[in-house]
Amino acid sequence: MKKLIAGNWKMNGSLPANEALVRELAAGFTKGQCLVAVCVPAPYLAQVRQCIGTSGIDLGAQDVSQHVSGAFTGEVSAAMLSDFGARYCLVGHSERRQYHGEIDAVVAIKAQRALAAGITPIVCVGETLAEREAGLTEDVVKRQLAAVIHTNGHCISEIVVAYEPVWAIGTGKTATAEQAQQVHAVLRGQLRAATAHADQIHILYGGSMNAANATQLLSQPDIDGGLVGGASLKAVDFLSIIAAAK
Repeated sequence: MKKLIAGNWKMNGSLPANEALVRELAAGFTKGQCLVAVCVPAPYLAQVRQCIGTSGIDLGAQDVSQHVSGAFTGEVSAAMLSDFGARYCLVGHSERRQYHGEIDAVVAIKAQRALAAGITPIVCVGETLAEREAGLTEDVVKRQLAAVIHTNGHCISEIVVAYEPVWAIGTGKTATAEQAQQVHAVLRGQLRAATAHADQIHILYGGSMNAANATQLLSQPDIDGGLVGGASLKAVDFLSIIAAAK
């Protein structure tokens, strides 16, 4: 299984900056190295899709509505994302859970909406520092993933999972390769209990992966790629992580 490296631009970007970044990525990326996606703010989906062209880089969105359509001002549906060629969509990112009050059940429905539209949801799970220090890491991530498994049933083999320890996002702190692998192994075991295709499901590490630590993290048996934040905004750093995933 090829590694998957997905960049999460978060709420960053501008028309000129996006074009420069994507063109540099496209020039430095060789098809077949691994799977690569960039998850961009919704207003830039059309622009980035055009910039990506035939480079082999996939387009991703950062969120999707739990609703199909209707009177939900400001929301973006899965069908709309599909119209713009989105191949992936983040669901349940820790910032959505923390700042927008998204609960496990909502995340599970969002994953369902994405799947129904032919989009692969990248389901984010992870514990806070307080939860880790209380020894609750496994309980938290298993609870978060269980909601998605329960709602999506036999389609669960079509998702991507991203483990993002909340205490390591944007803080410069990173779980050690051993700490990350331990949680990834728990998630793999949970997926194996739900589907015979668990070993074909990408489980990404999403806690401050960068050019310096990518090789060690990606060498772990159950780490199938990365969900990259800040480093995905710098072409040289993102390309270095992609090279480590070959």
